[in-house]
Amino acid sequence: MNPLSNTYPSDASDKTLIEQTLTGSKKALNQLIERHQPYIYNIAWKMVGNPADAADLCQESLIKIVSNLGKFGHQSSFRTWAYRIVVNHFLNDKKKLNSKLPGSFEEMAIGLEMAPDVELSLEEKEEKKEAIREVRLTCLSGMLLCLNKEQRMIYLIGEVFGADHTVGSELMEMSKPNYRMKLSKARKDLHQFMQNKCGLVDPANPCRCHKKVTVSLESGLIDAKNLLYNRKEYTTFREQLGPDSSYLVDEAEMKYTELHRDHSFKTTFEKKNFLMDILDDANWKSRLNLN
Repeated sequence: MNPLSNTYPSDASDKTLIEQTLTGSKKALNQLIERHQPYIYNIAWKMVGNPADAADLCQESLIKIVSNLGKFGHQSSFRTWAYRIVVNHFLNDKKKLNSKLPGSFEEMAIGLEMAPDVELSLEEKEEKKEAIREVRLTCLSGMLLCLNKEQRMIYLIGEVFGADHTVGSELMEMSKPNYRMKLSKARKDLHQFMQNKCGLVDPANPCRCHKKVTVSLESGLIDAKNLLYNRKEYTTFREQLGPDSSYLVDEAEMKYTELHRDHSFKTTFEKKNFLMDILDDANWKSRLNLN
Protein backbone atom coordinates (compact mmCIF):
# COMPACT_ATOMS: atom_id res chain seq x y z
CA MET A 1 0.00 0.00 0.00
CA ASN A 2 2.60 2.53 -1.12
CA PRO A 3 0.73 5.83 -0.55
CA LEU A 4 2.95 7.68 -3.04
CA SER A 5 2.33 5.27 -5.90
CA ASN A 6 -0.08 6.37 -8.62
CA THR A 7 -1.71 2.95 -8.21
CA TYR A 8 -2.44 3.60 -4.51
CA PRO A 9 -5.64 1.61 -3.91
CA SER A 10 -6.92 3.04 -0.64
CA ASP A 11 -8.36 6.49 -1.43
CA ALA A 12 -11.93 5.22 -1.04
CA SER A 13 -11.28 3.52 2.29
CA ASP A 14 -9.36 6.60 3.51
CA LYS A 15 -12.46 8.64 2.72
CA THR A 16 -14.67 6.24 4.65
CA LEU A 17 -12.40 6.36 7.70
CA ILE A 18 -12.37 10.17 7.59
CA GLU A 19 -16.16 10.31 7.44
CA GLN A 20 -16.42 7.95 10.42
CA THR A 21 -13.80 9.96 12.34
CA LEU A 22 -15.70 13.18 11.77
CA THR A 23 -18.80 11.56 13.29
CA GLY A 24 -16.78 10.75 16.43
CA SER A 25 -15.24 7.31 15.82
CA LYS A 26 -11.91 6.99 17.63
CA LYS A 27 -11.49 3.50 16.15
CA ALA A 28 -11.67 4.89 12.62
CA LEU A 29 -9.14 7.61 13.45
CA ASN A 30 -6.78 5.00 14.90
CA GLN A 31 -7.10 2.93 11.73
CA LEU A 32 -6.39 5.95 9.55
CA ILE A 33 -3.30 6.86 11.59
CA GLU A 34 -2.02 3.28 11.70
CA ARG A 35 -2.36 3.04 7.92
CA HIS A 36 -0.15 6.06 7.22
CA GLN A 37 2.12 6.33 10.28
CA PRO A 38 4.79 3.84 9.06
CA TYR A 39 5.26 5.69 5.78
CA ILE A 40 5.36 9.12 7.41
CA TYR A 41 7.81 7.89 10.03
CA ASN A 42 10.15 6.31 7.48
CA ILE A 43 10.19 9.45 5.35
CA ALA A 44 11.08 11.39 8.51
CA TRP A 45 13.76 8.88 9.48
CA LYS A 46 15.52 9.21 6.14
CA MET A 47 15.12 12.99 6.23
CA VAL A 48 16.83 13.43 9.62
CA GLY A 49 18.82 10.21 10.14
CA ASN A 50 17.85 9.98 13.80
CA PRO A 51 14.99 7.79 15.15
CA ALA A 52 14.05 10.09 18.05
CA ASP A 53 13.87 13.19 15.85
CA ALA A 54 11.96 11.18 13.25
CA ALA A 55 9.39 10.16 15.87
CA ASP A 56 8.94 13.82 16.86
CA LEU A 57 8.49 14.91 13.24
CA CYS A 58 6.04 12.09 12.60
CA GLN A 59 3.96 12.92 15.66
CA GLU A 60 3.94 16.64 14.87
CA SER A 61 2.81 16.09 11.29
CA LEU A 62 0.13 13.59 12.35
CA ILE A 63 -1.20 16.14 14.86
CA LYS A 64 -1.46 18.69 12.03
CA ILE A 65 -3.31 16.16 9.85
CA VAL A 66 -5.71 15.14 12.63
CA SER A 67 -6.30 18.73 13.72
CA ASN A 68 -7.29 19.74 10.20
CA LEU A 69 -9.36 16.71 9.17
CA GLY A 70 -12.52 18.81 9.39
CA LYS A 71 -11.06 21.14 6.74
CA PHE A 72 -10.37 18.34 4.27
CA GLY A 73 -12.83 19.00 1.49
CA HIS A 74 -12.18 16.03 -0.83
CA GLN A 75 -11.12 18.35 -3.67
CA SER A 76 -8.00 16.15 -3.85
CA SER A 77 -7.26 12.66 -2.59
CA PHE A 78 -6.60 12.33 1.13
CA ARG A 79 -3.08 11.06 0.50
CA THR A 80 -2.24 14.15 -1.58
CA TRP A 81 -3.70 16.48 1.05
CA ALA A 82 -2.10 14.65 4.01
CA TYR A 83 1.34 14.14 2.50
CA ARG A 84 1.50 17.79 1.46
CA ILE A 85 1.13 18.58 5.16
CA VAL A 86 3.91 16.09 5.90
CA VAL A 87 6.22 17.47 3.20
CA ASN A 88 5.70 21.10 4.26
CA HIS A 89 6.19 20.28 7.94
CA PHE A 90 9.41 18.38 7.29
CA LEU A 91 10.82 21.05 4.99
CA ASN A 92 9.96 23.90 7.37
CA ASP A 93 11.17 22.17 10.53
CA LYS A 94 13.95 24.21 12.17
CA LYS A 95 15.49 21.49 14.32
CA LYS A 96 19.17 20.90 13.69
CA LEU A 97 20.19 17.44 12.54
CA ASN A 98 21.18 15.38 15.55
CA SER A 99 23.57 13.13 13.70
CA LYS A 100 27.16 11.96 13.75
CA LEU A 101 27.04 11.90 9.97
CA PRO A 102 28.56 14.58 7.71
CA GLY A 103 26.49 17.42 6.29
CA SER A 104 28.01 17.71 2.80
CA PHE A 105 29.47 15.46 0.13
CA GLU A 106 32.84 17.20 0.53
CA GLU A 107 32.86 16.52 4.27
CA MET A 108 31.80 12.92 3.72
CA ALA A 109 34.49 12.36 1.08
CA ILE A 110 37.17 13.66 3.47
CA GLY A 111 35.84 11.45 6.26
CA LEU A 112 35.92 8.32 4.09
CA GLU A 113 39.42 9.09 2.87
CA MET A 114 40.75 9.76 6.38
CA ALA A 115 39.15 6.66 7.93
CA PRO A 116 41.79 3.91 7.81
CA ASP A 117 41.03 0.76 5.83
CA VAL A 118 41.34 -2.47 7.78
CA GLU A 119 41.16 -5.62 5.64
CA LEU A 120 39.22 -8.54 7.11
CA SER A 121 39.68 -12.24 6.55
CA LEU A 122 36.79 -14.31 5.19
CA GLU A 123 36.15 -15.57 8.72
CA GLU A 124 36.11 -12.03 10.12
CA LYS A 125 33.74 -10.87 7.36
CA GLU A 126 31.34 -13.65 8.27
CA GLU A 127 31.67 -12.91 11.98
CA LYS A 128 31.01 -9.20 11.47
CA LYS A 129 28.49 -9.40 8.61
CA GLU A 130 25.76 -7.68 10.64
CA ALA A 131 28.06 -4.79 11.50
CA ILE A 132 29.25 -4.58 7.88
CA ARG A 133 25.67 -4.16 6.68
CA GLU A 134 25.17 -1.53 9.39
CA VAL A 135 28.16 0.37 7.99
CA ARG A 136 26.63 0.19 4.51
CA LEU A 137 23.25 1.49 5.69
CA THR A 138 24.87 4.20 7.82
CA CYS A 139 26.89 5.36 4.82
CA LEU A 140 23.81 5.43 2.59
CA SER A 141 21.99 7.51 5.24
CA GLY A 142 24.94 9.88 5.33
CA MET A 143 24.78 10.32 1.58
CA LEU A 144 21.10 11.30 1.75
CA LEU A 145 21.86 13.85 4.47
CA CYS A 146 24.43 15.46 2.17
CA LEU A 147 21.59 16.57 -0.11
CA ASN A 148 19.82 19.76 0.91
CA LYS A 149 16.37 19.35 2.49
CA GLU A 150 14.38 19.89 -0.68
CA GLN A 151 16.61 17.57 -2.72
CA ARG A 152 16.39 14.92 0.01
CA MET A 153 12.61 15.06 0.03
CA ILE A 154 12.31 14.98 -3.75
CA TYR A 155 14.74 12.06 -3.98
CA LEU A 156 12.83 10.11 -1.34
CA ILE A 157 9.49 10.77 -3.05
CA GLY A 158 10.66 10.15 -6.60
CA GLU A 159 13.34 7.47 -6.25
CA VAL A 160 12.88 5.59 -3.00
CA PHE A 161 9.06 5.67 -2.93
CA GLY A 162 8.88 5.63 -6.73
CA ALA A 163 6.24 8.37 -7.09
CA ASP A 164 5.63 9.43 -10.68
CA HIS A 165 6.01 13.05 -11.75
CA THR A 166 2.31 13.80 -11.31
CA VAL A 167 2.23 12.64 -7.69
CA GLY A 168 5.67 14.10 -6.94
CA SER A 169 4.87 17.54 -8.34
CA GLU A 170 1.55 17.62 -6.45
CA LEU A 171 3.21 16.79 -3.13
CA MET A 172 6.01 19.30 -3.68
CA GLU A 173 3.51 21.88 -5.00
CA MET A 174 5.54 22.71 -8.09
CA SER A 175 5.14 22.25 -11.82
CA LYS A 176 6.03 18.89 -13.38
CA PRO A 177 8.95 20.37 -15.38
CA ASN A 178 10.35 21.99 -12.21
CA TYR A 179 9.90 18.77 -10.24
CA ARG A 180 11.63 16.72 -12.95
CA MET A 181 14.50 19.20 -13.09
CA LYS A 182 15.01 19.15 -9.32
CA LEU A 183 14.75 15.37 -9.14
CA SER A 184 17.34 15.10 -11.92
CA LYS A 185 19.68 17.45 -10.02
CA ALA A 186 19.28 15.46 -6.78
CA ARG A 187 20.00 12.22 -8.63
CA LYS A 188 23.02 13.73 -10.32
CA ASP A 189 24.53 15.04 -7.07
CA LEU A 190 23.98 11.79 -5.18
CA HIS A 191 24.91 9.45 -8.01
CA GLN A 192 28.06 11.40 -8.87
CA PHE A 193 29.30 11.01 -5.32
CA MET A 194 28.49 7.30 -5.29
CA GLN A 195 30.08 6.78 -8.69
CA ASN A 196 33.30 8.42 -7.51
CA LYS A 197 33.48 6.95 -4.00
CA CYS A 198 31.32 3.86 -3.49
CA GLY A 199 32.79 0.43 -4.19
CA LEU A 200 29.27 -1.01 -4.34
CA VAL A 201 28.60 1.04 -7.47
CA ASP A 202 32.03 0.94 -9.11
CA PRO A 203 34.44 -1.88 -8.16
CA ALA A 204 37.31 0.42 -9.15
CA ASN A 205 36.57 2.63 -6.12
CA PRO A 206 38.70 1.65 -3.12
CA CYS A 207 36.04 2.20 -0.43
CA ARG A 208 34.57 -1.06 0.86
CA CYS A 209 32.11 -1.42 3.73
CA HIS A 210 34.04 -4.26 5.37
CA LYS A 211 37.25 -2.19 5.34
CA LYS A 212 35.53 0.60 7.32
CA VAL A 213 33.81 -1.57 9.91
CA THR A 214 36.77 -1.68 12.32
CA VAL A 215 37.20 2.09 12.55
CA SER A 216 33.40 2.54 12.67
CA LEU A 217 33.17 0.27 15.70
CA GLU A 218 36.20 1.78 17.42
CA SER A 219 35.01 5.37 16.89
CA GLY A 220 31.47 4.64 18.05
CA LEU A 221 29.92 5.51 14.70
CA ILE A 222 28.12 2.18 14.96
CA ASP A 223 27.36 0.07 18.01
CA ALA A 224 27.48 -3.67 17.34
CA LYS A 225 25.24 -4.32 20.37
CA ASN A 226 22.66 -1.72 19.41
CA LEU A 227 22.37 -1.53 15.64
CA LEU A 228 20.38 1.42 14.35
CA TYR A 229 19.41 0.15 10.89
CA ASN A 230 20.27 -3.52 10.50
CA ARG A 231 17.71 -5.13 12.78
CA LYS A 232 15.92 -8.39 12.13
CA GLU A 233 12.50 -6.87 12.83
CA TYR A 234 12.96 -4.26 10.09
CA THR A 235 12.00 -4.83 6.49
CA THR A 236 13.31 -2.76 3.55
CA PHE A 237 11.76 -0.10 1.36
CA ARG A 238 11.91 -2.54 -1.55
CA GLU A 239 10.05 -5.25 0.36
CA GLN A 240 7.53 -2.89 1.95
CA LEU A 241 6.64 -0.81 -1.10
CA GLY A 242 6.76 -3.62 -3.63
CA PRO A 243 7.18 -3.32 -7.38
CA ASP A 244 5.29 -0.66 -9.27
CA SER A 245 4.89 -1.36 -12.96
CA SER A 246 4.30 2.34 -13.65
CA TYR A 247 7.65 3.30 -12.14
CA LEU A 248 10.14 4.00 -14.91
CA VAL A 249 13.82 4.67 -14.34
CA ASP A 250 16.86 4.61 -16.55
CA GLU A 251 18.38 1.13 -16.30
CA ALA A 252 21.83 2.60 -15.75
CA GLU A 253 20.57 4.40 -12.64
CA MET A 254 18.84 1.39 -11.06
CA LYS A 255 21.97 0.28 -9.18
CA TYR A 256 21.93 3.56 -7.21
CA THR A 257 18.20 3.41 -6.56
CA GLU A 258 18.26 -0.23 -5.51
CA LEU A 259 20.94 0.46 -2.90
CA HIS A 260 18.75 3.14 -1.30
CA ARG A 261 15.60 1.02 -1.60
CA ASP A 262 17.45 -1.66 0.35
CA HIS A 263 17.51 0.67 3.35
CA SER A 264 15.69 -0.25 6.57
CA PHE A 265 11.94 0.32 6.83
CA LYS A 266 10.54 0.34 10.36
CA THR A 267 7.09 -1.26 10.54
CA THR A 268 6.61 -1.96 14.25
CA PHE A 269 6.29 0.63 16.99
CA GLU A 270 6.19 0.46 20.77
CA LYS A 271 2.72 1.97 20.86
CA LYS A 272 -0.12 1.44 18.42
CA ASN A 273 0.50 4.93 17.14
CA PHE A 274 2.29 8.07 18.21
CA LEU A 275 -0.99 9.82 19.05
CA MET A 276 -2.50 7.29 21.45
CA ASP A 277 -1.86 9.38 24.59
CA ILE A 278 -3.02 12.55 22.86
CA LEU A 279 -6.22 10.96 21.62
CA ASP A 280 -7.03 9.78 25.13
CA ASP A 281 -6.75 13.33 26.45
CA ALA A 282 -10.15 14.82 27.33
CA ASN A 283 -9.43 18.09 25.53
CA TRP A 284 -8.61 16.30 22.29
CA LYS A 285 -11.62 13.99 22.61
CA SER A 286 -13.82 17.04 22.95
CA ARG A 287 -12.05 18.89 20.14
CA LEU A 288 -12.43 15.97 17.74
CA ASN A 289 -15.80 14.86 19.11
CA LEU A 290 -14.42 11.34 19.64
CA ASN A 291 -16.32 8.58 21.39
